Amino acid sequence: MLGILVILLCIGGWIAFKAYSDVRETSEQMYQAADYKSKRNGQVDLSQGNQAFSVLLMGIDTGSLGRTEQGRSDTMMVMTVNPKTEQTSLLSIPRDTYTTILPNGNKDKINHAYAYGGPAGAVETVQNLLDIPIDYYVSVNMQGLEDMINVLGGVTVTPPISFSEDGHQFVQGQATTLNGEAALAYVRNRYDDPEGDYGRQARQRQVILACLKEAASLSSLPNYQEILNTIGSNVQTNMAFSDMKDLFTNYRGAANTINQAQLKGSGQMIDGVYYEMIPEDNINQASQTLKQELNL
Repeated sequence: MLGILVILLCIGGWIAFKAYSDVRETSEQMYQAADYKSKRNGQVDLSQGNQAFSVLLMGIDTGSLGRTEQGRSDTMMVMTVNPKTEQTSLLSIPRDTYTTILPNGNKDKINHAYAYGGPAGAVETVQNLLDIPIDYYVSVNMQGLEDMINVLGGVTVTPPISFSEDGHQFVQGQATTLNGEAALAYVRNRYDDPEGDYGRQARQRQVILACLKEAASLSSLPNYQEILNTIGSNVQTNMAFSDMKDLFTNYRGAANTINQAQLKGSGQMIDGVYYEMIPEDNINQASQTLKQELNL
């Protein structure tokens, strides 16, 4: 996964600095409507710049390592953006979360929702789990993350633990610049992390923020056409070009403060399959926090 958050902000930035028609063409290539019923009364309007909104960010496990199937959402995060508080928040959802998958109503891992129902199924499932409206979705395949980071010239992270993955060595506390392949290895490992999948999700968020920092620098602008090509080939979203313009124009202040949170539970085997069981109290607490961030 994981050029996702940066993709929205990068496109808006290039509207101000680079070829308008190229950006619009890329946004049209990315656009993919999702037929789902939102929990919001009415549609969110970004043009006024005063309405908080939410985005389901998904990293899909296709496009790299020879994977070409529909795929599952290997990474799922709910992003809320609040222009009044000037804050953006990221909530990671464990991919093994045991929940009701919509629209079929079966119980399964939440990352199967995308495989069964595409973006619409994933959005409806997350809305049902957290009892909040999801206004937009953005998905990027694994190849998209690798390509994006390579085009950006790499991203720098400081590993919280030491481990190795796919021939790459990561040393605790040592700032390391990662190319796309190394970044995928960095966010893939979970068995060497004492925090397990939670540690992996924290590293995923770390790479997102590193991408944001790199993409926000002026050094990325000369590569704008290559970046647009990478985005257009690997990203899908139901955010229209006009929404992206409004996002950059009206919501830039919300990128100054980024909060991070993690939905947590405990592992349980059911019929020989591992699931993450999230206590109802934890879900309700996360739901209330998200509703406050969305001014609901």
